Amino acid sequence: MKPNAWPQEPQPVTETDAAAVSNQLGRPIRGAHAVAWRCPCGQPAVIETEPRLPDGTPFPTTYYLTCPKAASAIGRLEGGGVMKEMNDRLAEDEDLAEAHRRSHQDYLARRAELGDVSEIDGVSAGGMPDRVKCLHALVGHALAAGPGVDPFGDEAIERLPEWWKHGSCEADQEAGA
Repeated sequence: MKPNAWPQEPQPVTETDAAAVSNQLGRPIRGAHAVAWRCPCGQPAVIETEPRLPDGTPFPTTYYLTCPKAASAIGRLEGGGVMKEMNDRLAEDEDLAEAHRRSHQDYLARRAELGDVSEIDGVSAGGMPDRVKCLHALVGHALAAGPGVDPFGDEAIERLPEWWKHGSCEADQEAGA
């Protein structure tokens, strides 16, 4: 499975986007810098977040996956043991480990473009650079950065079902789905 328009240019967060993301998350959106990727249903799915939240809290998760359908599908992958398999391969395959380290560096460079927060210097997301800890973070990075940047994010995306095929993420949230 490949989502359409992967990657996309970041877009400013509109009031409509902020309301949609708040609905997706069940809480107000915080520290949003841009919509980094839109779900094929048209709703924001990955938010590029400032490295420091408005209340001053350092926030290392630059690419925050907000689409509830994608998040649920990723949770099923995680629950199915995919991360253990990925970590096993990471420990055995030096080329894959090097690609994962490059992904970590890409993540840090992209965050540095948004600002410097010394408290999270060198900290990326998803367990990078040494392990696979959170597929949600790796998929968010992969969708924002495009294919070939985050190997485990790319792999997880390939394993996901076409979550957008059955309507809007926001409409499903409003209906209590």
